[in-house]
Parts: sequence; structure tokens; C-alpha cells
Amino acid sequence: MSDRPKAPLTTTTSIWPAAAVLGIAVVMLVIFMVINLVADQGVATTTTTVPTVVGGLQSEPSGTLLSNCKQPGNPPSNIDDAFLLPVTTRANGPFNLPNAGAGDFDCLRSFITQASPAELLGYYSTQLEARGWALFSTGSSKGSPQDLFQKAGTDTFYWVVGITVNSTKSGSTNWTFRIYQVSETI
Repeated sequence: MSDRPKAPLTTTTSIWPAAAVLGIAVVMLVIFMVINLVADQGVATTTTTVPTVVGGLQSEPSGTLLSNCKQPGNPPSNIDDAFLLPVTTRANGPFNLPNAGAGDFDCLRSFITQASPAELLGYYSTQLEARGWALFSTGSSKGSPQDLFQKAGTDTFYWVVGITVNSTKSGSTNWTFRIYQVSETI
């Protein structure tokens, strides 16, 4: 019994099944891109206005008492809405720029307002929250009334506005406005 030697069996592997899978994927991609182009409504832009807060303290229209806190490039434009003061406010000292351009931005100034601490803090709470600031802390380590608000700046940093009541005397509140840049990025 001797068998004749035979040539080995040859098998050919076809690339067509893999090409079919790739072709189906490309067709599906094109279909979904066409659906996206047809159904896309674009980005709807909405115009927002700061709501008028009824009751409480009214805002000073000019904001000149905080103008020295606005340095070239700091704070960014979306943080400018924090520079507001109640109408009955007057300065109680000079501006203080602790870092003076070296390091993170920091600016503070002391004021006196003809209002109670609750009215003052309520004013800032309603005004800043209406402008997109988030109240994240109340009270201070010294026991003085204090509110801290935070907002993300377009410069990739968080910004904090602090309103700290220093003292109260015969219907007037001595307080400090402070705005500073947090060193951690968003």
C-alpha cells in the first residue's frame, strides 16, 4: 500500500470578509454624519441680563470706589461683575494690593455702609448669586460675619470675593471687600 504522494492542500484566506466589515463601518459613519448635518440646530445663543433685585440695598452706579482693584489683565472680564457696592457706601481706607503684581492677584479695601451687617451680607448674597457667583463659606475664624463667593474666571483660575464685617456702630457697618485669585486652576 503505497499511496502516491500528493501535494499539500492549499487554502486561501479571503480578505473580503474583513473588507465587508470595514465597508459597513464606513457606510454607518457616513449615514450618521449626514443625520447629524441634517438634524443639527446649531448652538442657540441666549442673552441674559442681571435681574433687578427688589428690596434691600440699591447698587452704586459708578463703582469708582473699587476701580483700583482693576489692574491690566486682572481680573478677567467675566469677574468684573463683582465690583459693586451699596449706594450708602464710602471708603474707610486706601486700597491694599498685598502681592503688588507678584504672584496671585489680591485686592482689598475697607468701607463703611449705612446698613446692618445682615442687610450688607444679604445685598452681596443676592447680587453676586444673580451674577453667577456661588456662596461657599459663611462666618470667619474670628467670629465676624463673613461671606465668601467663588466663580471660575476665563483665565482658568477660580476667583473669590470676600465680604467681612469688621464692626457695627450706630447703624453703620465697617466692612472689608476682598477679591483674590485662587492659585489652583479650574
